[in-house]
Amino acid sequence: MDIVIIIIGFILVLIGLVGVFIPVLPGPPLSWLGVWMLFWTDAISLDFIGYFLLFYTLVLALISLILEYLIPAIGAKYLKGTKYGIWGNYIGLIIGLFTPVPFGFLIFSFLGALAGELLYDHKDFKRALSAAIGTLIGFLVSVILNTGIALVMLIVFLYFVIANWSAIF
Repeated sequence: MDIVIIIIGFILVLIGLVGVFIPVLPGPPLSWLGVWMLFWTDAISLDFIGYFLLFYTLVLALISLILEYLIPAIGAKYLKGTKYGIWGNYIGLIIGLFTPVPFGFLIFSFLGALAGELLYDHKDFKRALSAAIGTLIGFLVSVILNTGIALVMLIVFLYFVIANWSAIF
């Protein structure tokens, strides 16, 4: 049963890593659930390091959940963006994920933000372009931070599996 739990935990960690790029999936929190599942096994027990890393990764997951929505909004607001641009960014991102274009998620998230801003105010292209760039920069910063956090979750997961390899198998 331990192996099944570890496999499910590993799948959650990987889905969390992919979830960094998909706005409907809470990436690092899913990865944290995968790490947390390790401690449901009989092979891996919580010691001081385990409690510390579990708490530390939980804090990182919660911070990432907040920053995932806050950073793009800050980037957009800093350059006079609106909610239209942020929603356009997310819609463009989803379209870009399913489009067979290299870096489609970046291209379409930018175009979505631009379209959203133009929908809000079609007369001021310069402001719309500036806001779309701010939204894109905010999105990229969010993705970079969340990717780092999700990779920390993966490293913690692998650490516990490798450290307890003989007890698992």
